[in-house]
Amino acid sequence: MADLALLVSGGRGQLGSDLAARASGYVHAPGSAELDVTDPAAVADAVDALVAAARAEGLPPVVVNAAAYAAVDAAEENEERAFAVNAQGPWHLACACLRAGVPLVHVSTDYVFSGDTDRPYRTDDSPGPRSVYGRSKLAGERAVHVVAEYGARAWVVRTAWLYGPSGGNFVKTMARLERERDKLSVVDDQTGSPTYTADLADGLLALAARVVGPDAPAQRLLHATGGGSTTWYGFARAVFEELGADPDRVRPCTTAEFPRPAPRPAYSVLSDDAWREAGLPPLRHWRDALAAAFADHGPALRG
Repeated sequence: MADLALLVSGGRGQLGSDLAARASGYVHAPGSAELDVTDPAAVADAVDALVAAARAEGLPPVVVNAAAYAAVDAAEENEERAFAVNAQGPWHLACACLRAGVPLVHVSTDYVFSGDTDRPYRTDDSPGPRSVYGRSKLAGERAVHVVAEYGARAWVVRTAWLYGPSGGNFVKTMARLERERDKLSVVDDQTGSPTYTADLADGLLALAARVVGPDAPAQRLLHATGGGSTTWYGFARAVFEELGADPDRVRPCTTAEFPRPAPRPAYSVLSDDAWREAGLPPLRHWRDALAAAFADHGPALRG
């Protein structure tokens, strides 16, 4: 992995933590308490500090935005905050990066799609978010693209169903429920691609190394997720297998039987064709990655 001078906004979250841990060179990975992406002055100062550090270290600077208001259900009642972080934050970062001449890699989500399809979404498919979270993330994508029209070197990477050793996630929830319940029901009519944060971090770092050089991908919108797909029910059974528990303790149910405040896409598998065409390394199949995650971070995932 190439040495970079890296600013990771949202650096204390699931993905940000792995980006900081796996990067080489100069890394500054502030959490939201240290860098509020909704504050344009703070963002500008952080990017300026990155440029100064890059110059001192003799390394090319890159910003990776992993900051997000990711509480999908809470966003339904906190729309203003969700848009502040997920839409205004990327705008401020893109503007600061344009002014400083620093490339930006912005992380987005499968929730920008409606889920009303039966084939993997391509980057040129029309979005149609059904939740506040999805709409706010789509607004963030569009903000980055607008600034790119004025010359910013910016790339948007959509991903999905993240889990890793840091923060809360589905894998940790299933591990807790395995201890607490004899049986549990998990929805079997939502399909996506589980994505191990370490694998995504490596992919984003590979992209970051490319965007500072002469062979930066021409495609500014990319998809990167774990390979293959499954349902939440299938994912839960796989987690039970990794825990050494009987997967038949997990039973399928429908979304209607497990209502949530925010609607979820029924199908949100993302095609990585553009990622591969850009010459970037595809992420591992989700099942292989899950086994590796437990081998790497079993105690953290088990809780």
